[in-house]
Amino acid sequence: MGMFDWTERPAAVLQQGGVIAPDERLPWPQTAAMGVQHVIAMFGATVLAPILMGFDPNIAILMSGVGTLIFFFITGGKVPSYLGSSFAFIGVVIAASAYAGKGPNGNIGVALGGIIACGIVYAIIGAIVHAVGTGWIERFMPPVVTGAVVAVIGLNLAGIPVKNMAAGNFDAWMQALTFTCVGLVAVMTRGMVQRLLILVGLIIASVLYAILTNGLGLGKPVDLSGILNAAWIGAPAFAAPVFSGPAMLLIAPVAVILVAENLGHIKAVTAMTGRNLDQYMGRAFIGDGVATVVSGAAGGTGVTTYAENIGVMAATKIYSTAIFFVAALLAIVLGFSPKFGAVIQAIPLPVMGGVSIVVFGLIAVAGAKIWVDNKVDFSQNRNLIVAAITLVLGTGDFTLKFGGFALGGIGTATFGAILLYALLNREGAPTTAQPAQPVRPRRTAEDEGNETRPRLR
Repeated sequence: MGMFDWTERPAAVLQQGGVIAPDERLPWPQTAAMGVQHVIAMFGATVLAPILMGFDPNIAILMSGVGTLIFFFITGGKVPSYLGSSFAFIGVVIAASAYAGKGPNGNIGVALGGIIACGIVYAIIGAIVHAVGTGWIERFMPPVVTGAVVAVIGLNLAGIPVKNMAAGNFDAWMQALTFTCVGLVAVMTRGMVQRLLILVGLIIASVLYAILTNGLGLGKPVDLSGILNAAWIGAPAFAAPVFSGPAMLLIAPVAVILVAENLGHIKAVTAMTGRNLDQYMGRAFIGDGVATVVSGAAGGTGVTTYAENIGVMAATKIYSTAIFFVAALLAIVLGFSPKFGAVIQAIPLPVMGGVSIVVFGLIAVAGAKIWVDNKVDFSQNRNLIVAAITLVLGTGDFTLKFGGFALGGIGTATFGAILLYALLNREGAPTTAQPAQPVRPRRTAEDEGNETRPRLR
């Protein structure tokens, strides 16, 4: 069977409720609504990353949709995932293009050439993984490692909403109100409203924000001028790559980070769905790599599997890949419609921050669930040390630099966990803590004398 034999994917089975597996789907109206929810979940980060690099956000949105479709077809529709702008490229793109940090990137071409080179390297890694099989994954990534890596994906991102999406005290309270709204929708509602807990909670929180700011003047008011001034249809600013050796050498190693992110994503989805997706690991790498190449060729950012969408799946228990197909089509429409893009960008930042807190927290809990479901024994020193170090490396964003290349928190945590487990799992190494020996009482002179006396029977 060929690598890209898509005929192996049967038609998605229609389900009306409960847990929806990757090869199942809800009725199309509900599937479309879930697709909108996934688009909103990824939108903030997918727009922010290109802005930080001086890229066109509309191109990034368009290519996130195109990239997700590429991923969908290369994986045969077996891996539920959305591809959005990768933050792993920000540092190296700024360095390669000497971007000043504001406005359009005047040297975007060399950055695009490097992004394409990275995508090619990533796809080659995927082809190798697909060829040699994934037996090594189970050997080097047992549940203790997998759980730690998945948890780190959420914990590493926790600082973004907490530190960067609340400018003052009112914004922080608004974040708290937002995640409370999401929690109430998740617990107090039923049916499709409960399935759309992120979307519904966001809408309620946005309305409350408008009442408190535009109405009562407690914070920065909602600005709808961008929506009114934006065109309904408009082509994004495509850009052509320039292939520069130094830029390509600087950006290409980011493929290592993308591998770590994608690997953690697949393990998270495997844990949530109860279906082993390791056999699609190589395809997933190839799909992500090809999508990155196509995005770079059009003027977009490098793409990666998105943690935000893992969180939505964890909350809704809907893993249907059909939803991501719909979400990708919606993103493509948004890419050609500045009007719809402006609507999403008008969502108050603290509200997006509150939703992000929920989403990232759900990812962290998904990692802990892997430990619980697989009964990971933390009385074993090996498991204890691997989990402890991995969590701190990822949460603290521990970074290692190799020349101009920096391996950040998720990368160091992923590869650190794998290497630590391999090192500590060597034959002969004690795996459990040694029981403490009872402390003998101090011997006294009286004790010495008693030992020589005959004992009465």
